[in-house]
Amino acid sequence: MSALDYTRQEMMAIATGREIKDGELAIFGVGLSMLAGYFAQAHHAPNVRAMTEGGVFGATPVGGLPWGIECNRLSVNATSFTNALDALGFLVGSGRCDVGIIGAAQVDKFGNVNTTGIWEGEIGETYRPPKTRLPGAGGANDIACGAKRTVIMVTHEPKRFAEKVTYISSPGYLEGGASRDRFGFPGGGPSAIITTLGILRPHPETKEFQLDSWFSFSSVAEIKANTGWDLKVSPDAHLVPEPTESELAALRRVDQTGALRKKG
Repeated sequence: MSALDYTRQEMMAIATGREIKDGELAIFGVGLSMLAGYFAQAHHAPNVRAMTEGGVFGATPVGGLPWGIECNRLSVNATSFTNALDALGFLVGSGRCDVGIIGAAQVDKFGNVNTTGIWEGEIGETYRPPKTRLPGAGGANDIACGAKRTVIMVTHEPKRFAEKVTYISSPGYLEGGASRDRFGFPGGGPSAIITTLGILRPHPETKEFQLDSWFSFSSVAEIKANTGWDLKVSPDAHLVPEPTESELAALRRVDQTGALRKKG
């Protein structure tokens, strides 16, 4: 850890925000994904065209991080305020959206996301209720299918990193390789899984996610130990640059109430 004081969640948000380029059309979910997206806008991507799945377009948060996709902190200065049909159907579903940031309760080695439920064993041919009910996909399925690329944010622990998710709420690369192509999704699939320990990226041919880089407070060994499959390490794997003072300042201007500045 450097002399700068920051949390794992802040490092994850900054690393995710670095994925966003100036001028892109980007859609953010609630919580840390909004923090990452609006951090990018505040720091290095002032011309990002931000929107939420609820149809709030072109806003800059006022008075702290929004608590939802239609929060007054966003809608008060939005360029337009429409609905989910415009956001997810017209802009995302048509393939116009450059990047989407989504969360995950569980993710597998091909970037498939489960936010529906946790079952014991396979679901089987007849649906049965999960042991643990999760919040559901919301707009994440639309984003995973339609955005040109998707960035997945998730806490790095074994129960969240499964070799194969039981239920696909939002598709990644399905069974790997070219298996996603047969469905004709306009979107290109996940470009990164960014966690509280490091960054995973898909192999260009197999589409299996492998370790691309790790944070200064983590290590290759720790990340492999907290992944539920035999995680491969990229030959170009490297240390992620730590946050700069200007990055942390921009992040905290967005999260000025400290709502997501959790320790851990």
